[in-house]
Amino acid sequence: MNLIKHWAGQLDDYVIDLAWSPDGDRLAAASGAGPVMVFSAASGATASPLPGHEGGTNCLAWMPVVPAAAAGSPPSETAGGLPPPASVIFASGGQDGAVKFWDAATGQHTGTAALGKSWVEQLAWRPLSQKSEVRNQKSEEISVPPHASSDVRSLPSDLCLAAAAGRQFTLLNADASVRHTFPPAPKTISALAWHPQGGAVAVAYFGGVCLWDAGTFAAQKEFAYGNGIHALVWSPDGKWLVSGNQDPSVHLWLPAEDQEFHMSGYEGKVKHLSFDHSSHWLATSGGREVCTWDCSGEGPEGRDPTMLPHDAPVCAVAFQRRHGLLAAASEDGALQLWSPERKQPLRATMRLPAPATRLGWSPDDRLLAIGTESGAVFVLRCEL
Repeated sequence: MNLIKHWAGQLDDYVIDLAWSPDGDRLAAASGAGPVMVFSAASGATASPLPGHEGGTNCLAWMPVVPAAAAGSPPSETAGGLPPPASVIFASGGQDGAVKFWDAATGQHTGTAALGKSWVEQLAWRPLSQKSEVRNQKSEEISVPPHASSDVRSLPSDLCLAAAAGRQFTLLNADASVRHTFPPAPKTISALAWHPQGGAVAVAYFGGVCLWDAGTFAAQKEFAYGNGIHALVWSPDGKWLVSGNQDPSVHLWLPAEDQEFHMSGYEGKVKHLSFDHSSHWLATSGGREVCTWDCSGEGPEGRDPTMLPHDAPVCAVAFQRRHGLLAAASEDGALQLWSPERKQPLRATMRLPAPATRLGWSPDDRLLAIGTESGAVFVLRCEL
């Protein structure tokens, strides 16, 4: 397997976040200094940078497209049967305490939600399903501003954006209005993760995780954990909720069964987690190896993990969305592709000019986007 450079771009500061549009046509990249660039996935071409946030941008989140059945239209030719409209809006969070909404097609800023003085460090759109009910933008209270692109015709009534700033957790509508503000968390919120079906969102802070219902806004469950949490992820089948921790360890909950498991022995803090599409493999950072757990059946307890070695601490991990390749980067600038189920799991290696800060596979898994400490953005193709 070979990694081929598709194109490369450059930001004015280190790449703090990356986000693919749902149709895979665009890649948004945020600079730690504030500006946001939107690249063409095909060519790497870009228009003028969006101003982002004063003081710095922290995170990006692209609005999901409306499933075809919800939109009342037949499935299109695009991947996953999703229609092309409404894949141009994304949100950014910054050090100015605001969430901003952008139309990537027109380059317009469409709205701002001011959440206070604390940095907005976590953003996540609620997943949509075929059962999502579409709200007509012309007849309902919630609407995208008139200067947004004409592709954005309607949005589901259950579509919302989860945003965390300090101890404050808020659900926002796509027009930047507030849907609900939750009681302050006990400590600063460090991670968010929506259940794959979109019914609840997990909110992590030092001391535990709270699972909030997206419909009633009530706390479904609270999971105590006596240390700091750096990362949070659900398995795609919704069975496992996993945290990467400061102590250093990985903690797994089975919310449906009120069970939990603890995996310790890591070299350092576990800041990066990724499940494969089948919910079988969980990749974790925390040292000079990618520690990969088998979460099939009864889970990883009592099983030895698969260790995928690097020569320096691992700084990013990302499984493909629909296939089995795992991308992992380390602090020496190495990028490696792995197939954990193989006897010889290493598939490809590449040396980057600077360590990666972010990894992200395109929706069709054909392209891998990499943001680096030097501000370079690379998009690679995987070829057999």
